[in-house]
Amino acid sequence: MSSSLSRRDVLKKLGAFTGVAALPLSAWATNDAGEPIILPDLKATPPPAKPVTAITCGAGNRGNVYGNFAAEYPDMLDIVGVAEPIAIRNERYATKHNIKAENRFQTWEDVFKRPKFADAVIISTPDNLHYGPCMKALEMGYDVLLEKPISPSEKECRDILALAKKTGRIVAVCHVLRYAPYFVRLKELMHNGSIGNIISIQHLEPIEHIHMSHSYVRGNWHNSKQTTPIILAKSCHDLDILRWLVDKPVQNIHAFGSLDWFTSKNAPQGSTARCMDGCAVESTCPYSAMKIYYHERKRTYVFDLPEDRSKQGDYILEQLRTTNYGRCVYKMENDQPDHYITNILFENNITASFSMEAFTSYEGRRTRVMGSHGDIVGDMNEFKITDFRTGEVRTWSQKSDGHGGGDWRLVANWVDAVSKRDASLLTSTIDASIESHLMGFAAEKSRTNKTVEAVAL
Repeated sequence: MSSSLSRRDVLKKLGAFTGVAALPLSAWATNDAGEPIILPDLKATPPPAKPVTAITCGAGNRGNVYGNFAAEYPDMLDIVGVAEPIAIRNERYATKHNIKAENRFQTWEDVFKRPKFADAVIISTPDNLHYGPCMKALEMGYDVLLEKPISPSEKECRDILALAKKTGRIVAVCHVLRYAPYFVRLKELMHNGSIGNIISIQHLEPIEHIHMSHSYVRGNWHNSKQTTPIILAKSCHDLDILRWLVDKPVQNIHAFGSLDWFTSKNAPQGSTARCMDGCAVESTCPYSAMKIYYHERKRTYVFDLPEDRSKQGDYILEQLRTTNYGRCVYKMENDQPDHYITNILFENNITASFSMEAFTSYEGRRTRVMGSHGDIVGDMNEFKITDFRTGEVRTWSQKSDGHGGGDWRLVANWVDAVSKRDASLLTSTIDASIESHLMGFAAEKSRTNKTVEAVAL
């Protein structure tokens, strides 16, 4: 699998240091020789006595990210079942993992009509379909890897937490940023005295304008009432990583944000319902579906393209004629805010300002940490730490993907916890992850009601 191998190559390269000699070794993890290290290559992780077996519910993008771990590390994880209503995705997933015909299902409900036949369930269904399969899996004795958000409902989040505790099953929530070496090192520096006491944080998630139009205007998450508010759908990663980095309870949240640009009032003169319908401004519109999907062939994974490349162009054009991906971004039924600011007060008067922005030319989270004796400025590929006491500036850098290399490290951690029956081995337990969801619910309540909201577990 070329995609797996390239991913593995990236993982092996994680943790390149710039100016590491200037950093005290105590700031970093070290090996027996005292040399700085990041995280071990996954091939060096001792595999379980036998692979953990799992059923994947939802064979879309995230289901394949986690499934690809099994394809690359079959001695750790074995995918033995799949539930997916889209036939081509079901077929391709089953072929990739050599899944028996009797273990292929159209819906998640079909999985649980059978007696338990695996160790665990990977839930990567749409956001509003997390609760049902997760509750049923726990009832039947499965451990769970649950894609974020846990659920669009606070009550359902609490139900899942309660049932996980009652059954004693292991539930890992896919807050993958906790596993990224970048954030692991950032947290270490925040808490080892390198910049003194933590005073405040500024954190930015630049969605990037095309990504926003693709996922939250045209795409699956364009309507918060049908799926999940964007603060959870896109940014529960960020709320979670802030809570994890600060490592203090949240007390209050205050949020502002709205949908201002992707509305009918901003539709250019001469625009049409679809970009292919003779739109007068299609050739110059940054959100042209023809430009993005057909000419540049970006983000086409949503179309489940034919294997035969010669047929892909016509297939894309048909999708643009018939699906939301071909519609004008100013004439959709979208309601997700395109800018969202959340102010957070943690215990000990630590403050954080989080901004989610659609209108950027770039992706990749940006973080600034202000301490009493230093600061840290980073962009997920590199951060600089300045010591106010000495004036020294030190740099840490890595090359990685959008999740900082956290996806497969999360899966490896979950496999380890399931195989050893020890939830305490997890970095992203259901217990630890629920607070960031409560932060999201409080932020959305604050935004819509114009109030300051308390956050209580």
